Amino acid sequence: MDQNLGIASPGVPTIIIGNHTLVGEDQIRDQLEQVILAEQATSGGPAQGNLTVAENSPGTFSHLTVPLVIVAAGIDSLNPCAFTVLIILLLSIIALQSRRQVLIVGVTYIAAVFLFYFISGIGVLSFVHLSGISSLIALAAAVIAIVLGVVNIIEAAVKKDGFFLAIPESKKPVIERYITTATLPAAFVLGVLVGIFELPCTGGIYLTILGLISNTLTFTEGIPYLLLYNLIFVLPLIVILLAVVLGIPPERVNTWRLENRRKLRFAIGVAMILVGAFILIGPRLL
Repeated sequence: MDQNLGIASPGVPTIIIGNHTLVGEDQIRDQLEQVILAEQATSGGPAQGNLTVAENSPGTFSHLTVPLVIVAAGIDSLNPCAFTVLIILLLSIIALQSRRQVLIVGVTYIAAVFLFYFISGIGVLSFVHLSGISSLIALAAAVIAIVLGVVNIIEAAVKKDGFFLAIPESKKPVIERYITTATLPAAFVLGVLVGIFELPCTGGIYLTILGLISNTLTFTEGIPYLLLYNLIFVLPLIVILLAVVLGIPPERVNTWRLENRRKLRFAIGVAMILVGAFILIGPRLL
């Protein structure tokens, strides 16, 4: 009904009478009686809703699809921050522990990254549903994704040492301390810390998808999309871990990362701009 009536910011409670919509307690208290009387006067009896489907337009954001979630998560998964920490963690423990222990520590780290992102997503969905600002969140996140994409491209093209959109230098000693510990609790804490510190890398894409989910689906309907997104998000980390456990030296993986990090950052930047642009102008094209 929200989509049919073109309600950009749905809320609870909502009352729909004919083509009249009242969203939120204040509107219902102030206008309900007037709307009922007006509908009775114009229809001469019980309201017969004559609803027409609202066209997609910027601000409605009803074009959430599974392929869009998969593509966005795939872009977000090419996250140099999470890559770097996992590879360094594997480098530090591969010579000291058995491959079974390496697998357990790596799985613990990846599980912590997954849980942090998933629980954070649930928190954002809950907040957006309760606040009724899903369209605003999606719009703002699309703009942020474009801005961060431009920054990534500029950094990949001109910056020589270090990146602005990366784990802050001030936080690296904390991460290094947990890497050298290399216990299961340390690996879990490390995954949570990386989830917190890496948000500047590609967080705009995740926020954009969360805005679309909250504006298009109910909270319960959005959970499977959230699970799908985060499974794809950690998939490259799983591939790296399995490759190292199966015998590929982590040094080789790290060398590939260092040689291709600018290309990877450039590709992520372009993809973020495309995702943000699709969110902003995609409905018109559709």
